[in-house]
Amino acid sequence: TNIKKITSGSTPEIADLVDDLYNEIIHVGTHKAPSIKVAEAAKVIENTQRDLNIALINELAFIFNKLGISTFEVLRAAGTKWNFLDFKPGLVGGHCIGIDPYYLTYKAKSLGYYPKVVLSGREINDSVSKWVVEQMVINLARKKIPIGGTDVLILGFSFKENCNDFRNTKVIDIIENVKSYGINPIIVDPIVDKEEAFNEYKINIFNKIPTKKKFKAIIIAVSHTQFKLLEKSDWERIKSPNSVLIDIKNILPNDIEAIRL
Repeated sequence: TNIKKITSGSTPEIADLVDDLYNEIIHVGTHKAPSIKVAEAAKVIENTQRDLNIALINELAFIFNKLGISTFEVLRAAGTKWNFLDFKPGLVGGHCIGIDPYYLTYKAKSLGYYPKVVLSGREINDSVSKWVVEQMVINLARKKIPIGGTDVLILGFSFKENCNDFRNTKVIDIIENVKSYGINPIIVDPIVDKEEAFNEYKINIFNKIPTKKKFKAIIIAVSHTQFKLLEKSDWERIKSPNSVLIDIKNILPNDIEAIRL
């Protein structure tokens, strides 16, 4: 009720009816678009714009990783400027941002136009899962930790933090990439319904982090509050002394060695 809604209708009369109805429940009002096409296009580009902004930050994160500097420290510094847009790197899934750009690009191509920028952003965001797993494997090899047969703890399965929705979650891509190396994924998500996840993906999810095992590889994929509340001593109990940690969401204490997106 606090977000302005875009309305429209197939005729002027229906547009007025729909707009009046929404104005009865939306406290901040509505924006009546002149056609359904305009209303739908507005929603599509809203999510496409967010997708492209995140894609830019993800690409910068790849570059900063090679430069050996912290993406989040760079963003913190850049965020002191009034006109800097606050976007963070990470996995881009869900049923809006990761999908709507494809509606737009499909329609554009059917009209004879190839949308380069939008598809490039999608390609970058869809590559994050593969990049994360490659970084884990490279660093396991550097530490002379056997790759095949190793267990990796993957924290989070939903498409965003503090949400049980796993539609179009990109964590599944991490899981599939991990399996391709012969690595065994142990997935923990305290919010997701594990029976629904099994029915959909045929994977087992634990609601709690195993306490009787130390992991040589850990990927923090989703920043659920339960994970953010873990202290350094908790992480020390979870990880083995020579482990590889991939912190996609930058939730670990700074004094814990990790690869951060």
